[in-house]
Amino acid sequence: MAFRILGISGSLRTSSSNTALLRACANIAPKGVEISLYEGLDKLPYFSPELDTPASVASATVKHLRQQVRGADAVIFSTPEYAFGMPGVLKNALDWLVSSADLMHKPTGVISASPLATGGEKAHASLLQTLTVMTAAIKKEYKLIIPLIRTKIDAEGQLIDPLLERSLATLITDLAATKNASGDQHSHQDRQY
Repeated sequence: MAFRILGISGSLRTSSSNTALLRACANIAPKGVEISLYEGLDKLPYFSPELDTPASVASATVKHLRQQVRGADAVIFSTPEYAFGMPGVLKNALDWLVSSADLMHKPTGVISASPLATGGEKAHASLLQTLTVMTAAIKKEYKLIIPLIRTKIDAEGQLIDPLLERSLATLITDLAATKNASGDQHSHQDRQY
């Protein structure tokens, strides 16, 4: 059975570099690894504990998100940086996942990419902090900060940087190396390439 990875982009832009990175991951995934992209970020309602009930109108979209995460062996988040943090739509999705515990001990990749030289490091730190609180299994090998992203993918969203392609391939391989990351020590060291 294939190792299933769910990619979640923090951007709603159709030409998003972060979404393009996740598509690239799907294209370069090795045999035995399947990567699919979650596409319902813009359909999720604003989080409210009062809406988190089986009878809520919001339950269908939220249930879909939770099922996608629950059914994956690992998750890769890729986020841009807005106002020194992760986008609100991504934080909203994470808020819906808190009570379900579907990310608990699940191998989780954390990528940030930016046209700036910082690589969206503040968004990366913000996302990492939230995922750590949610007890996602995050090793240093699962983290990647990508500066100057527009020099590394072309206008069609294709990878044009061999080093970036190798870095993404390594992240995927590291995630797929184990299906059970429970008990792993969480590392807070980020790597740039």
